[in-house]
Amino acid sequence: MAAPCSFPGQEMGNFFSSDAFPPSPGCYSNHFLEGCPLLLCKQMTYTDDLPQISVVFIFVNEALSVILRSVHSVVNHTPSHLLKEIILVDDNSDNVELKFNLDQYVNKRYPGLVKIVRNNKREGLIRARIQGWKAATSPVVGFFDAHVEFNIGWVEPALTRVKEDRKRIILPAIDNIKYNTFEVQQYANAAHGYNWGLWCMYIIPPQDWLDKGDESAPIRTPAMIGCSFVVDREYFGEIGLLDPGMEVYGGENIELGMRVWQCGGSMEVLPCSRVAHIERTKKPYNNDIDYYAKRNALRAAEVWMDDFKSHVYMAWNIPMANPGVDFGDVSERIALRQRLQCRSFKWYLENVYPEMRVYNNTVTYGEVRNSKASGYCLDQGAEEDDKAILYPCHGMSSQLVRYSSDGVLQLGPLGSTAFLPDSKCLVDDGKGRTPTLKKCEDVLRPAQRFWDFTQNGPIISRDTGRCLEVEMSKDANFGLRLVVQRCSGQKWMIRNWIKHGRH
Repeated sequence: MAAPCSFPGQEMGNFFSSDAFPPSPGCYSNHFLEGCPLLLCKQMTYTDDLPQISVVFIFVNEALSVILRSVHSVVNHTPSHLLKEIILVDDNSDNVELKFNLDQYVNKRYPGLVKIVRNNKREGLIRARIQGWKAATSPVVGFFDAHVEFNIGWVEPALTRVKEDRKRIILPAIDNIKYNTFEVQQYANAAHGYNWGLWCMYIIPPQDWLDKGDESAPIRTPAMIGCSFVVDREYFGEIGLLDPGMEVYGGENIELGMRVWQCGGSMEVLPCSRVAHIERTKKPYNNDIDYYAKRNALRAAEVWMDDFKSHVYMAWNIPMANPGVDFGDVSERIALRQRLQCRSFKWYLENVYPEMRVYNNTVTYGEVRNSKASGYCLDQGAEEDDKAILYPCHGMSSQLVRYSSDGVLQLGPLGSTAFLPDSKCLVDDGKGRTPTLKKCEDVLRPAQRFWDFTQNGPIISRDTGRCLEVEMSKDANFGLRLVVQRCSGQKWMIRNWIKHGRH
C-alpha cells in the first residue's frame, strides 16, 4: 500500500519497480540476510535504555500468509524488550480468512503481543494509520505496510535517532522483494523526493552526505516514499498526524515531509535501519488512484505551499480557479500551520529541497487551442521527436504548455527537479516552416525561443516576426499541420492564467 511513486528518470509512475532503481553492486540474494549489510552499521553499538516501539501494520485484503510473514519478521528481528506490541489495522477487508483465522493464529502464537483493530468501513491508508496510532501505547510508533520484512538490527538505530531528537521522523532504508520469487534486492542509498505533481520518487542523496563518504550516515530527505516510518508517538500527535481529510492514499507522505520540516522537525533516511518491501502487481484500493493523488496533492498545496501552489495545478494541467476537484475543507489544517508557527514553503525549498525547479515566471499555462482547429490542442508529440503537433485535446501533461513572463513557450510535463529533464522550448530557427522543440539550454541563439503572445491573438516569434499558425494538409495527422509563416490573423487561446497582463 505504498503511496504512488516514481523513480529517477520517470516523471510519473506507480509504485516500486525492481528495474527502475538499481540494486547495490553485489547485493542480490535469495535470502534477506545474505545481502550486503554495511560494515559500519554492524560495528555500531547502542545504549540499553532505548524506548519501546509499537509496530503498526495496515492491510486490506492482504494475503494472510504475507501478513504473517511481516509479523514473524518483526518479532524475529526486533529485541523483545524493545517491541511492546504489534497492531494490525484491518481496513474493512472482505477476505474471510482475515477474520477468525487471523485472530486465532496471532492470539495463540503471540498472546498479548498482537492487537487487531478492525475498521467498520473502509477508511483508506491514511485514516487507517491514524487508527493504529490511537491504539499504540509505547513512546515510539513505526508504521508499515503489511507486506514487508525487517533486517536484523533495524530498530536500534531508528530508536536511537528518535531518542536523540523527538522531532525527527526516521525512514528505514527500503529494499525490494520480488513478489513472484521473494528474491531480495538491496537498493542503493537514496533520499525520497517528489515532483510538482506530488508523486514521490527516489532522489540522489544531498551533496553534503555524498561528500562525507559514510554510507551509514543518516540522509536528509525532503519527504518519504510512504511505506514505512518511525516517529515519537506524542510528537506525531502534536505535529498533526497524517491529514485525515485526505482520501485513500497518495500525497499524504509528501504533505507530512513538508509539514515536519516547515514546522521545526526533520526527516531522514537511515541506511542502517533496513526494511524490504514486497512489490505488488495489484493494489487493494480504488483503481482511480490518479484522482485521489490529484485531490490530495491540491489539498497539500493549498495549506503548505504558499505562492508555489500554482506549480501543483500546473503539473496536473488543471486551472487554479474551479479545478473540478473537491479537495475538502482545509481550514483546520491552515489553523494547525498557524498554531505551530511554521516556516514558509520558500524556506523549505531553499533549505531542504533546493533541487526543485521553480516556475514563478509563468504567466499562463495549460491547453493551447487555435481558432481554426476546434477540439485540437498544441501537443509535444512523441517525446523522442523534436516537433510539436496538433492533437485532439485531452488535458494530459503532453498538452501542458507554459508561457513565461520573458516570452518562452515550453511544452510537456514540468521537469520538476534537477534529476529530471525539463520541458522543451518551442523554437523558430528561421530555416523552414516547421517549428521545433529543443531543450531550452541547447538553443544556439536564445532569441529563437522567445514569442509574443496575447490571449485570443497571434503567437509571434520575436526573432523572425513569423506567426505560429495551423494549415490544412492531407499529409499531416488529422489533416492539420503546425507552421511558422507570415501572420494571417489566426488566434490562439491558452486555458489558465496565473498573472494577467498584456502577454
